[in-house]
Amino acid sequence: MGKPREAKTELEEWRAALIVGARAAGHYRKAAELLDGGAVDTHFAYYSDLFLPGAALDNEAVAPAPVGPDEDEGLRELLLDMVDEHIETPRDDRQAQALRVTRNKLAPTGEEQGPGSLARQVLVGANALFAVPYLRTFGGWISAGAMKRDLHQVRRYLARKETDKAGLSLDQRIRARVARELDLEGPTVVVAHSLGTVVAFETLHAHTAHVPLFVTLGSPLGMRTAVRPRVRPQPVRTPEPVGRWLNFWDRDDFVTGGTELALCIASNGASVAPVSTRVDSDGLNVHPAVRYLAQPAVAGPLIEALDAATVA
Repeated sequence: MGKPREAKTELEEWRAALIVGARAAGHYRKAAELLDGGAVDTHFAYYSDLFLPGAALDNEAVAPAPVGPDEDEGLRELLLDMVDEHIETPRDDRQAQALRVTRNKLAPTGEEQGPGSLARQVLVGANALFAVPYLRTFGGWISAGAMKRDLHQVRRYLARKETDKAGLSLDQRIRARVARELDLEGPTVVVAHSLGTVVAFETLHAHTAHVPLFVTLGSPLGMRTAVRPRVRPQPVRTPEPVGRWLNFWDRDDFVTGGTELALCIASNGASVAPVSTRVDSDGLNVHPAVRYLAQPAVAGPLIEALDAATVA
């Protein structure tokens, strides 16, 4: 989600970060052989352009959904989920107090919540997040307005609206982009990040070929109010093609929700459930995919799965 990206550049950045992580995990030579030697095909499923005003599919322009009271309420739910997740496991008392203040700003008691006041509450609450210790640049946003714009994309995807003339909603068009990059016959190792974890999760439920490893990074799938109840299909369970699911989260990644996904996502028919592991990145902005991929805990099993898939 976020600003438009160049898919080829993004793929190269992910590959470079993965090689850094592989070196730290003791798999540098194998990573270079697999990723640079052409032993595996790598694809980057790009759909960010579909969120832009006037985005087109097959030359059919689609206007983005307007931001109204329902969208403001959805954004508040999303922010409250994020705040509540971190209130349960704060770094220290200062952060806990700042998060409680932010929550009160997002959902003040005894105040009318008309369309105007609701929009103000969301903006005031979003601004308050930038004062929370350790989370000042948690998503790489430079302002609360930029954060609202990007998180609105999550709401737009889950709204299942913005239908084009072919009858396809925005979420369907996005999943079609991802499905095109999957191998319909051979194994595919799938790495997904942020909103992409929701998209990939739903896409894999309609996929039939084997997915030996599904890796989710900085995932909001566990958000109990804003995301999980809106994910399809329900009840939420591991997609059947997935043979192993590894979920990674950073305690300073504010976009992550429901860090122990196995507590809220059921196993598939092969008893595969998500296994969640915490990683810790240095620096201010820990949410980008490249920060996760450079972690040996992430890169190690990923390279091993790619190696096993090529042998198979």
